[in-house]
Amino acid sequence: MTQFAAASPKFDSTKAWPQLLAKYRQPRPWRSILEIAVTTLPFAALWAITALSVLQGHWWGLLLTVPAAGFLVRLFILQHDCGHGTLFAQRRLNDWIGRLIGIFTLTPYDYWRRTHAVHHASAGNLDRRGIGDVETLTVEEYRALSRWRKLRYRLYRNPLILFGFGPAWLFVCQYRLPFGLMRAGAQPWVSTLATNLGIVVPIAIMIWLVGLSTFLIVQIPITLMAATIGVWLFYVQHQFEDTHWSNNGEWNFQHAALHGSSHYDLPGPLRWLTGNIGIHHVHHLAAKIPFYRLPEVLEDFPELKDVSRITLLESLKCVKLVLWDENTMRLISFREERAAR
Repeated sequence: MTQFAAASPKFDSTKAWPQLLAKYRQPRPWRSILEIAVTTLPFAALWAITALSVLQGHWWGLLLTVPAAGFLVRLFILQHDCGHGTLFAQRRLNDWIGRLIGIFTLTPYDYWRRTHAVHHASAGNLDRRGIGDVETLTVEEYRALSRWRKLRYRLYRNPLILFGFGPAWLFVCQYRLPFGLMRAGAQPWVSTLATNLGIVVPIAIMIWLVGLSTFLIVQIPITLMAATIGVWLFYVQHQFEDTHWSNNGEWNFQHAALHGSSHYDLPGPLRWLTGNIGIHHVHHLAAKIPFYRLPEVLEDFPELKDVSRITLLESLKCVKLVLWDENTMRLISFREERAAR
């Protein structure tokens, strides 16, 4: 993992980025329509083929739930771009497409968009943790906890919980109510409840077409795998060793974007399937850039390729990183915390 700031402080100037990246913000309508088509149609086809295979007793068809989960993740990326207003130039068009996709991703669009905006405005800020992020304590905060609360935090950061039970709970249960925004007005409630009602329609149609058991056999693994992949991507994009955290007085939006978000350098097919979301440092730097234009930024500014870069293999090591050490300015494991203590 290399840090670009040390190599090129001039290029890392926080004042230059808005002007440099402004030209990439314009969406291309036909490209956006194409991206919707090449995501929704394969997802629907894979789901239908899997269901037909199960109905005919060809259980090998369940293997198709793996690519179907990948396309469901890509559907979420489309919804994500709608939330940033980048898929189309018209705000209302983005919103209604995002709401429609949210029915299939089990994600209430307006509620999620609001919490995600908080995440973008505060990522890497130690004084503004709590909404739209993975709970992360500093070493000193962890040491000050009672024995019970330490156990709770350790369980929360356990990979089986974080990437197993956690994603299922988030998408299947937690998103059914506007947790975190329960007293933030009517919109979060309308968003979650309307999405819940919307989810009933395609579920009822699918059950009517293929039966309850076939629907559950096909949909449950797709939903759970897609949820786990989504949570994993979000985790790796901010929970890596050389990430950046700072307190309010020292926090700078553009520096936190570049160095508090990773460049998750995935192989080509995975990069396409995840909608270039691995170019996360650029996305946080300029969230108005459509996902299909993020590679253009790396081509025009190749220096950015090495900023906070982690590979697929390196990302597996991020699982053990659980505490922010304010002395060394990096994420460390529970074992490292014990050794330092």
